[in-house]
Amino acid sequence: MKQLKAAVVGVGHLGKFHARKYAALDKTSLEFVVDADNERARAIAKENGARVCNSHLELTGKVDIASVVVPTSHHYQVVRDLLEAKIHVLVEKPITTTPGEARDLIRIARNKGCLLQVGHLERFNPVMQALASRIETPMFIESHRIAPFKPRALDVDVVLDLMIHDIDLILDLVKSPVERLDASGSRVLSQATDIANARIQFANGCVANVTASRISLKQERRMRLFQSNAYFSADLAGHRLEIRRKSDREMFPGIPDIDSEIPELEPVDALESEIRAFATSVLAGLPPAVSGEDGLRALEMATAVIAQVGRTTPPAGPDEHQPHLIWRKHG
Repeated sequence: MKQLKAAVVGVGHLGKFHARKYAALDKTSLEFVVDADNERARAIAKENGARVCNSHLELTGKVDIASVVVPTSHHYQVVRDLLEAKIHVLVEKPITTTPGEARDLIRIARNKGCLLQVGHLERFNPVMQALASRIETPMFIESHRIAPFKPRALDVDVVLDLMIHDIDLILDLVKSPVERLDASGSRVLSQATDIANARIQFANGCVANVTASRISLKQERRMRLFQSNAYFSADLAGHRLEIRRKSDREMFPGIPDIDSEIPELEPVDALESEIRAFATSVLAGLPPAVSGEDGLRALEMATAVIAQVGRTTPPAGPDEHQPHLIWRKHG
């Protein structure tokens, strides 16, 4: 079996795990790591039997594929350079900071014959894979993604940091144009939005209510979905899916009984599955599991949410680090 020569650009908190997966998979061989912190790069390279490159520009002709796990503000430049060098790229979410940059990367990838995959990791969560194979036409979705405050993610606001995960999942499940968006949010601990809510209305009548917070005392990634004959409760962190379906039996005359199902889910390393899917797509010449277009679609919606949140967020003042209660008049 051919092994793809791989590199990881950015081996910080998440990038080091990318490096370990490439080093362990049978389809890939980790050749190089790149990081602004030379000491960290040397440590990760030594751990995984790889070498250090001082710049991603030095990877030309040396590798087939690369993961880009640098701060979001650097995604466009690094991914563009790698695609121009005809290196297939897996870039962490969000694909870029602006839709225009994302469109440019999609164009370059197409022109260079390169595969561009976006790291929306929750697509590989076993709960979402089980849900996608069972759900038909969701008509109401409620998602909550909340986490304690982590200073390392402050290069983007909570929408691009956390909410974009659920935006991507919801757009993939509903598959209908968006007709209306209402959003609000607030700064609490940082200079960017730390908590946000969006109500998304689709052309087919589905409504999604999406909440993300990075200032909570606990961590939760949960989604509830309703369709005409069933209710789904997806605990993405706990890897548990509960399904309640309308039965053919009657509980009372004219009232259907409810059947319950809790599928047994196989434990899955989502990051390993993501990187394996990336390598498989490159080797087989198949479209990526999460395409650049998918990443663009999620980013466009996230950008629209950010724009509305910006119009509802009070201007910074002496009490800018205190929680705000925001009311928005609709209509």
